[in-house]
Amino acid sequence: MEQASDIVVASRAALAQLAALAVQYSFSIVGALLLLFVGWIASGMLSRWAFRGLSRIHGIDVTLAHFFSNVIRYAVLVLVFVMVLGQFGVQTASILAALGAIGLAIGLALQGTLQNIAAGIMLLVLRPFRVGEYIDTGNINGIVQDIGLFATELKTYDGLYRLAPNSLLWNVPVTNYSRLATRMHDFKVGIAYEDDIDKALAIMLDIVRKDERVLDTPEPSAFVMDLGDNSVVLALRYWANSSVWWMTSRDITKAVKEAFDSQGITIPYPQVTYHAPPGDSGPPALLQMSDEPDSART
Repeated sequence: MEQASDIVVASRAALAQLAALAVQYSFSIVGALLLLFVGWIASGMLSRWAFRGLSRIHGIDVTLAHFFSNVIRYAVLVLVFVMVLGQFGVQTASILAALGAIGLAIGLALQGTLQNIAAGIMLLVLRPFRVGEYIDTGNINGIVQDIGLFATELKTYDGLYRLAPNSLLWNVPVTNYSRLATRMHDFKVGIAYEDDIDKALAIMLDIVRKDERVLDTPEPSAFVMDLGDNSVVLALRYWANSSVWWMTSRDITKAVKEAFDSQGITIPYPQVTYHAPPGDSGPPALLQMSDEPDSART
């Protein structure tokens, strides 16, 4: 009888303890669910507010606005998760330390990826190039199609797709051929020493002044650049809008060549002069060789 009564007492004590735990943890569970619900809604609202605010700032790219808004949302969710664990008596300090250690390990493992992300953020903030602009870094060139957080998509002039990691575009000098409205063309051509230099300069200036694509300001100029071994090097400098610079420079180069031909101004072939060794009784002491075709030297 005494053993049966002890079992009944123990059972009642256990049931009372279970009831107390149920009451205690029921409030914790309800509080945790309520906290999760409020945190989920709050994270979404803060993310949308952050995106709208960043989108109104001049110079902030849409991709960058999405990135920062998502960072805010996930940061709020992580904070809510830690608070939920705290509702059940879990030591949040140890959780934060564990999260920090995990973040450090992930950062070391994804060092290259994080470097691309950091470079992508800097590219989107400082905007050294935008979509539709032609850039050249020495090893990478093309028309920018899209700027992402990890890589930038480009299209080459011959229609090839190129994907460049952002770190390769951030750590090197970037030449943007489309950013400024106007560009200068520095055109050089060599003429024979026997030709009329003033006449050649006048022809070049007349060609660019008649072309409507060439800008009047800054004023075009033509001058003697150098006295070469085989020719007098003339330079022609003029400015044109960047949108038409490429075709303008090609057309003017062709026009100068045709005008020189019609006016009898010679663009000489490169020549190399060889001197015979002293005491050589062979060919004449001064021999001239050129890259001119055999048919032109007959």
